[in-house]
Amino acid sequence: MLKKLVLTLVSVFFSFQVIAAEVDKTQPYEMMKQVSEKAFSRLKAEQPKIQQNPDYLKVVVEEELMPYVNDKYAALKLLGTNLKGAKREDVAEFIEAFRSYLISSYAQVLTKYSDQEIQFGPEPKLDPSKSITGIKVEIIDSPRPNIKLEFKLRKDKRSGEWEAFDMIAEGISLLSSKQSEWNGKLRQEGISAVAKDLKELAAKPIQFESPAQ
Repeated sequence: MLKKLVLTLVSVFFSFQVIAAEVDKTQPYEMMKQVSEKAFSRLKAEQPKIQQNPDYLKVVVEEELMPYVNDKYAALKLLGTNLKGAKREDVAEFIEAFRSYLISSYAQVLTKYSDQEIQFGPEPKLDPSKSITGIKVEIIDSPRPNIKLEFKLRKDKRSGEWEAFDMIAEGISLLSSKQSEWNGKLRQEGISAVAKDLKELAAKPIQFESPAQ
């Protein structure tokens, strides 16, 4: 009886923790702050595991960041005019490959994490008539120059939830830069060919940079 009571209390306790940890996706500014704090706390706590197996960073990205990223919208926006006349199966393949590429890219960026401080800019005023907003973040990386970022988020009209779809680093949009980089091959060889390249890039192991000699 006592054992059953203890198990029940433990179950309730962990259920409460899960509920308390839920992120409200209808509040983009608070959502980004919560997601960042949770992700960087995990990075700090699991550094020994990450150092032993850098590919574990892909798991962290998948679990902590991707639920708040609209990778499908980002992929379609990136394809742009290349969507015209495209086969549905090729587009689906590209969306899946782009998601894997994002996970791998974010994971590689996180190898640079060394307990930097993150400062959020002022909370933006949301215009009910607009579905896009930007949230500015500055990474304090002393003695190196600070890194200025802006995350672009889009609101789903049905659910009212916000998800990130682009990141602007020092004034350069990730989506725009990748669109310029891949547009030639998309036009010449097609969506499936670029999707294949993305899969190969995503499959590469995560590596820490060798220390400067």
